[in-house]
Amino acid sequence: MDDPRLQELFDRQAISDTVIRYATAIDTRDSALFRSCFTDEVYRDFTSFAGGQAEAIPADLWVAQVEMGLWGFQATQHISTNHVVTLNGDEAVCVSYMQAQHYLPNDEMESTVTLGGYYTNTLARTAGGWKIARCVLTITWETGDRRLFGLARQRYSGQAAAPGESR
Repeated sequence: MDDPRLQELFDRQAISDTVIRYATAIDTRDSALFRSCFTDEVYRDFTSFAGGQAEAIPADLWVAQVEMGLWGFQATQHISTNHVVTLNGDEAVCVSYMQAQHYLPNDEMESTVTLGGYYTNTLARTAGGWKIARCVLTITWETGDRRLFGLARQRYSGQAAAPGESR
């Protein structure tokens, strides 16, 4: 584009769309859409939620881990708001509020767990559009029963029957 102001608006919208697509892909269980959000290697830091170490991993591995960790819920809803985008050439940072609700009815514990906080995503302009190269999750609050994540992984792995199912 010849007008840098129009290019900046276009880039800001494309960056925001990428961050929203990340949330949508999780909730619709669309692995290909989820994968489309990332560079081939992604630095992720979810230590505020899961502990452990921040790490750079292949995006395909992250997709598989998200499938195992979240596809076992009956429903999820990831909300992404208040996107603040800082552009710097072919790199950008998007800080956005998040709320992630997870629902899995069961007879063992509370059926929901909700996380709130914000993402700090660093994106790179690629031939395929803006992609997340770094994803840092900062959890500032949570409600519900965190053990649901383990139950969802078991359900996804086929080790536990979903409500109303028999194995």
